[in-house]
Amino acid sequence: MLAPTVFVAAVGLAGPATAFYSGNINYFSPSQHHPSLGVSIRKVAARTYTASPWTANQLNFTHGVASGDPLEDSVILWTRAAPTLDNDGSNVTVTGYVDLYSHETDAYVKASKAPVCVEWKVSNKKDLSHVVTKGTAYTSSDIDFTVKVEAKGLKPFTQYWYQFNICNSNKTSPLGRTKTIPRKKDKALSAIKFAIYSCSNYPFGFFNAYGNPVRKDSVDYVIHLGDYIYEYKNGEYGWGNSFDRIPQPDREIYTLYDYRKRIATYRTDLDLLASHQQFPWIPVWDDHEVADNTYRDGSSELNNTEDSFVRDGGVAVDQRKMNAVRAYFEWMPIRQVDMDDNLRIWRDFQFGDLLDLMMLDTRQYDRSITDLYWNTDYVHAISNDASRSLMGPRQEAWFYRKLRESSSRGAAWRIVGNQIIFSRMNESLALGNENPLNYDQWDGYQANRNRTLNTLYENKINNTIFLAGDSHASWVSDLTWLDTKPYNPETGDGAIGVELAGTAVSSPCPAGQNISLAAANLGSAWLTGANSELQWQDLFYRGYFELSVGYDAVNASFFGLPSVTTRNGYEIPLANFTVKHNANRLDRGLGSFANKQVESGSLKGGRTVGANLTHDTETGKWFVFNGK
Repeated sequence: MLAPTVFVAAVGLAGPATAFYSGNINYFSPSQHHPSLGVSIRKVAARTYTASPWTANQLNFTHGVASGDPLEDSVILWTRAAPTLDNDGSNVTVTGYVDLYSHETDAYVKASKAPVCVEWKVSNKKDLSHVVTKGTAYTSSDIDFTVKVEAKGLKPFTQYWYQFNICNSNKTSPLGRTKTIPRKKDKALSAIKFAIYSCSNYPFGFFNAYGNPVRKDSVDYVIHLGDYIYEYKNGEYGWGNSFDRIPQPDREIYTLYDYRKRIATYRTDLDLLASHQQFPWIPVWDDHEVADNTYRDGSSELNNTEDSFVRDGGVAVDQRKMNAVRAYFEWMPIRQVDMDDNLRIWRDFQFGDLLDLMMLDTRQYDRSITDLYWNTDYVHAISNDASRSLMGPRQEAWFYRKLRESSSRGAAWRIVGNQIIFSRMNESLALGNENPLNYDQWDGYQANRNRTLNTLYENKINNTIFLAGDSHASWVSDLTWLDTKPYNPETGDGAIGVELAGTAVSSPCPAGQNISLAAANLGSAWLTGANSELQWQDLFYRGYFELSVGYDAVNASFFGLPSVTTRNGYEIPLANFTVKHNANRLDRGLGSFANKQVESGSLKGGRTVGANLTHDTETGKWFVFNGK
């Protein structure tokens, strides 16, 4: 146990205290070019008590551990060490010099005088017997008692275990596991495997999808494409009473406290905790981390108008976004990117010479106005304007440059982590003939899509795979420039890559939560018939997919969850697809195409045979799911 006199000595020295605060990168600004957006470490250290009011026994690691944004020699480690399960009640963080998005005003500053000291260590042994790096950091209520450190000096493509403890005590966090990525120019010694997720809605059901790869130990890394949380109050989009999963606070969220509390509530799901604990994550946000259908200047509900300001309780769009972004950076194990403003989350990772992963932000950074439900006709009318962009000019230029550089350096694959469906999708069966496309997707930003496709075709950039989430359904397509480049939907000839879009962890089917499997499959059949590049589509299942990337091929395996109303390890293999190196299309002779059969949805030229053969990832046994 930590003796009070020892802790007094630790925090009473201004020099060491400042050093330990600087070890926690959650005090830093999200933007290295705008340091004023960070927390003033000098002021935090200056106002601390000479003695902590808490002993080690009064502190807890309330929300497990997490790791993320792995590089070849380092990884981000995260935890929360707090005297209470609740989040910081103030709607602020402190800052140094007041500037754009300043947090230090009389209305918001509530200075913490009670720091928490934590130590951390990383080992290449599960029993932590051989420590390869370690450190110490402080946290406080200013940053919701979160701790985020960078573990450096690690070896490439190596598995490690890590743990936190309250300083000078045996009060430890859960044991975490993480992994670095291969060195940029190295050969990957094995296929690299990812679990791909999006759209987890707490009141709609349990996050079983997160736990299944943990139980199988089937992947190396997790890619999350956004909608990690939802902003609604209970009952507005999901009724959590049935599962005792009421999102907190039980209201639509606006303040910094609200967003912290909502993320913290989601982190009580045991399978989400397990995934963070066992795999390094590479996440990006979509819209609901802030609000529904966000764009640069607003969202579907909250806009930069006086009426919106009054109806939504006196919260401005920019203030709400700043609150959400601050909470996200505090709670997610991501790096603070070198950028020109605090909204940048788009970044890339180079996994040896095997693949380059580019994570885009098509929502929050610099997106032109989107479909807000009341302006669909207008957005349709301007959807092909050259000025429209999902990313803004700076991110677009970066993205196209990264695609060219990746091809030039000889990386075998380019994988694009993107939020929304890239391919053109005729959805007139549901949307009507007047506005047949979903203008909140790339279909509403056709010039941006054309610029992307032009970059790929004109520079002869092969082996590109787009990932997408957002839609709560699964879509597998050849990546092609319809009406501009030749394309044969039967063979895939003429395509320049592949798009793999996954369903939601728990958010409901876009055709309705209670849709029958038969009705959903009829809808899928209509969609594959109406869209030439769409090769497989499924509306019914919640789930995820796994991606195995090798030099010769990429294999995608889609899994559906038979039930999210209880916590279980069940999953049904739905479909499998293979993309061979330099083929730039889905292979028609492998995976589900080989026997022309899928478990659910609609496969172009194939049939659907629902056997309900279910794998229990907890026991390893297979059985036929009968709804119980």
